[in-house]
Amino acid sequence: GTCSALTVKVPSKSIHAVEGKALVLPVEYNFSTKAQEIQITWICQRPDSHSSLLVTAKNDHVVVEMQYEGRISLDRPNASLFIRQLELSDEGDYIVKISIKADTIISANQTIHVSVDAPVSKPVVHSIPVTGAVEFEGNVTLTCSVKNEKRVIFQWLKRDRILQASPRRAFSPDNKTLFIRPVRKEDISNYSCLVKNPVSQSVSEPITPIIYYGPYSLAVSSDKGQKVDKVVTVDIGEVILFHCSADSNPPNTYSWVQKFKNRTEVLKLGPEFEVKFEKEALRKADYTCCAYNNITGKHEETQFTIIVLSEAGQEKLAQKGSSLSPLAVITAVSLFLILCMFLLFLKKRCNPHTVIKQQLYSRPPTEYMKTRSISGNKTMFS
Repeated sequence: GTCSALTVKVPSKSIHAVEGKALVLPVEYNFSTKAQEIQITWICQRPDSHSSLLVTAKNDHVVVEMQYEGRISLDRPNASLFIRQLELSDEGDYIVKISIKADTIISANQTIHVSVDAPVSKPVVHSIPVTGAVEFEGNVTLTCSVKNEKRVIFQWLKRDRILQASPRRAFSPDNKTLFIRPVRKEDISNYSCLVKNPVSQSVSEPITPIIYYGPYSLAVSSDKGQKVDKVVTVDIGEVILFHCSADSNPPNTYSWVQKFKNRTEVLKLGPEFEVKFEKEALRKADYTCCAYNNITGKHEETQFTIIVLSEAGQEKLAQKGSSLSPLAVITAVSLFLILCMFLLFLKKRCNPHTVIKQQLYSRPPTEYMKTRSISGNKTMFS
């Protein structure tokens, strides 16, 4: 507040304070005239419209109201107010009024709003239903609670990132509750609740809702560390341990089935199945691994064929493989000879003098003498 000869200043019109801590309401004032008396008064106007006189001072004489003795003091020579061990009931508008007496009485005042909050407690999240929900069918509700909800803001986190609303996710108006409907496998994650008030914040322990799903991605592998395709070839007498697995919650119930023309036989229950053929003949057998989730009621199966070779069949395959070796050798030799002939042809074309010389030296002596005789006769006639 400002008067012609008196000015009262406060650095902030609003202050957030913490319950149990101390608080200083700083005030500065000055005046341009010579004052005979200075009077300072602090009043608290609470939210329930109840006003309380806190302290008054006239020149150097300070009087604190009895109910505030030991908790409130006035800082001189300025007019700042000091409050020890703040209580939630201390919240309200604090009005300081300063008056000076000169030729006339001059007054000015300022108001500071003080909000008092307790540090938020650690929130707790509850998941409903506690027993879990089935994918594509059930819903999950997460509720966040905290002891003191005064001026508390709620936020939801998924894997420590702020969660936004989506077609399957919604929040209650106060943001205390998160609805996921219907649930899916990808909703399985760590959820936590972040609570804030003007003086503190806290986050809950993560919670993971129970969602039942599957089976998905059914596959069969062998004890040799290989994924089993549609057809598997094994030797006679060889023992192979097959393992069936699928992504599911809760874990699946597995069964191994062998299908014939008119009937189906369950060979074994459980994820593992051992196969061994000892008959001396070429044989083919079809096997099926079935995975069943007793909560979702869904099942998945995969079929593969095992071909077992007898000793004769193995020799036949070995002979078939070895017959390819002579053919490969003949092909390599033929290519080598063709390459040599081609290089020889190029050499002759690039060196014609050498070829002519070779042809002359390769003639018989009689032909050579005949050539010399004809040459001499030509000389005589000339």
